[in-house]
Amino acid sequence: MQKLGDFKLPHFFNYPPYFTLQPVKETREKQIQLWKELILDYCRTQKIFVIKLEEEFPLFSNSVIERTLSHEAREAFLSALVAEGRSEWLDKGRRSCLILWHRIQDWADIIVNFVKDNGFEDSVMTVEEIRSGIESRGTELHGIDRTILMRALKLLEQKGKLAIFKGTSTDDEGIKFSV
Repeated sequence: MQKLGDFKLPHFFNYPPYFTLQPVKETREKQIQLWKELILDYCRTQKIFVIKLEEEFPLFSNSVIERTLSHEAREAFLSALVAEGRSEWLDKGRRSCLILWHRIQDWADIIVNFVKDNGFEDSVMTVEEIRSGIESRGTELHGIDRTILMRALKLLEQKGKLAIFKGTSTDDEGIKFSV
């Protein structure tokens, strides 16, 4: 089985037709499903939050079989993730895509569990402590994309589980938990 770093690639990755958008509807649907799963799994394991269509992305080419996905195929696979709520276009030109390998609600649940597991129920933390602090090391929250984190925190704020307060800069925005 072929690997990309420490990531094991699925068998279809070495099958040349999967690097070309398939014309038959049923085949294309299967192809899109396989690529969606591959993109989400790869991004989760490699902690990738943004894919830019114009830039090199490891999954979009396979030197072993000398195949590269077309721009149209890349956009089709990412658009399928957008349709499922698993990604969002970051610009109107569809050049950059935010990958939600966890949905925002799932990220919110991860935050609540992190708070409870570490005894932070009535504590105050900065956004940066959650993203890159000692407490978050070894968790899925460590290195989380700021946009995703803020959306999950705002969802929790709407549910009354925390309060977000502004600091003098974005680096010192605070969170008061009440879970």
